[in-house]
Amino acid sequence: MAKVCVIGGGAAGMMAAYYAAINGAEVTLYERNDNCGKKLNITGKGRCNLTNLCDIQTFLQNVPVNPRFLYKALNNLTPEDTMTVFESLGVSLKVERGRRVFPVSDRAADITAAMYNACTSAGVKVIHNRVRGINVKDGVFEGVRLSGGREAAFDACIVATGGASYPKTGSDGDGYRFAKEAGHSIVPLKPSLVPLCAAGSLCKRLMGLSLKNVKTSFYSKEDKLLYSEQGEMLFTHFGISGPLVLSASAHLGDAAGVKVQIDLKPALDFETLDKRLLRDFEENRNRDFCNSLGALLPQKLIPVIVEQSGIEEHKKVNSITKEERKRLAELIKGIRLTLTGKRPIDEAIVTSGGVTVTEINPSTMESKLTKGLFFAGEVIDVDAYTGGYNLQIAFATGVLAGTNAAYTE
Repeated sequence: MAKVCVIGGGAAGMMAAYYAAINGAEVTLYERNDNCGKKLNITGKGRCNLTNLCDIQTFLQNVPVNPRFLYKALNNLTPEDTMTVFESLGVSLKVERGRRVFPVSDRAADITAAMYNACTSAGVKVIHNRVRGINVKDGVFEGVRLSGGREAAFDACIVATGGASYPKTGSDGDGYRFAKEAGHSIVPLKPSLVPLCAAGSLCKRLMGLSLKNVKTSFYSKEDKLLYSEQGEMLFTHFGISGPLVLSASAHLGDAAGVKVQIDLKPALDFETLDKRLLRDFEENRNRDFCNSLGALLPQKLIPVIVEQSGIEEHKKVNSITKEERKRLAELIKGIRLTLTGKRPIDEAIVTSGGVTVTEINPSTMESKLTKGLFFAGEVIDVDAYTGGYNLQIAFATGVLAGTNAAYTE
């Protein structure tokens, strides 16, 4: 019976520990926090978007960094398989817009509890202690060094420590240090799926306003379209966030100088929007312009639109010219911002970069440099867009690492 240790009690770590245990290994899971799944509990705004119910080809199209590396892992544990695993653990699931899968309860804690209970029921020993380092001799993993100066010997180790985002949850880059100790190369870290900073005071004025079903397009300084998507976004004191923005951030490099155009009414072309404005203006013809847009726009947005339109706020609606109406329609179809950069990596949902995939066997998740050392989850240099893809990667690489670590001799 192989003695396996797993470092990190998150999505990848608990899945790896569970599969190592059910494949006959004696498993010890080290988690530095008081509870497992601390980051998992806050994913999907606390609802936990655990996978995306799509075929493998579609899935890989949503992985911008090293998708081919994941082919074996995803075929071994498909999104459908992930759903089957959690339903077998007693969690009822539902599929929402964009094929995103959530627990019916909308509680991420139910996913965490199911995984934790599965691990302990399978015999996994959970120890809340921080691993300080790993011991490797002549290219073979031998054990771990713990807080307090103790050491523990194992046949195999699975590093599932997460990335460098959300450090308060314990993901502060320990795994990269362990990988370096074993001779691995680390692709430089950068934030992925991260809020974006914008110039000017517009976003601060709109702070807290959430927009749904808007189309947001991102252009380079040379006006080349970088990304465009329809969905939900949020204004913050520093710029913009929300699902649409987080997905866009993976396409924008450092984002400085990128131009943003927000179409508030993507379902309406200019002609249809103009007819809508005419109808609203007819109903409000004796009112001031600033009091005529309540049926069309969120209340918090109206003063900004009025100001940027150049139309005097107390001008009577019945005296607004065709040219002014055209200018207003263009503004509604294209609020403009300029980005100054991304928020720091500790605010990113996902870390891009990590242990280079060329030094990991994609069929087993075992290090090509150190026998008995495996990697799973975000510590590896793979990352995907929002929509359940990143958790599926954590689960799939965890299953592969755990299963193969159990058979280490």
